[in-house]
Amino acid sequence: MAAGLEELLHDAEIAHGHLCAGQILGVRMAMLALAKLGIDDPRKRTLTNGELNPDRKRLVTFVEIDRCATDAIGVVTACRVGKRALKLRDWGKMAATFVDLNQPLGDDAYKGVRVVALESSKARAKELYPELEKNAQQMHAYREMPDEELFAEQWVRVPLPPSEFPGFKGQRVVCSRCGEGVNFDRFVEREGKRLCFGCASEKLYYQPL
Repeated sequence: MAAGLEELLHDAEIAHGHLCAGQILGVRMAMLALAKLGIDDPRKRTLTNGELNPDRKRLVTFVEIDRCATDAIGVVTACRVGKRALKLRDWGKMAATFVDLNQPLGDDAYKGVRVVALESSKARAKELYPELEKNAQQMHAYREMPDEELFAEQWVRVPLPPSEFPGFKGQRVVCSRCGEGVNFDRFVEREGKRLCFGCASEKLYYQPL
């Protein structure tokens, strides 16, 4: 039997360090997506008969915000950055797309469900608990509100080549300019040379001292 809301919130709190409204949204967002995809509990390593749980490697999740909800989504789905199953596309949106590798659509694309938190949920939380301050309003309301008041959802097609799969072992090259190793096709071919993204763009996120 899959874990319920309170158990998942407890686990998310431990993983993240505290419980907040964003954590609750993340947990419920992931629970909704799993239900839509027909996935019971990807966190289980084995089934009741002792066999390995095939759902553990069924999901790839794209999150669109680098906030608390992302950690919660990772807890519920068992998707991890280090396993290449949790991918960040930081668009600043409280949204995530859950891709089912068991539902191929052809041309290296798969069926997924994108779930986004509704801005109107904040006003609804205020209506439900006007006597509380903002965070407490959302902490209480987001536990209770029906999915349709919290989220919008849509089925989507997500291109996902084999090189983006969890467990993919691809070619490792050495950047012709900086000499550093590069994994998973993260390089650019230019004038017969292979350059890492940093050298190719010449716009590093850091500055050497």
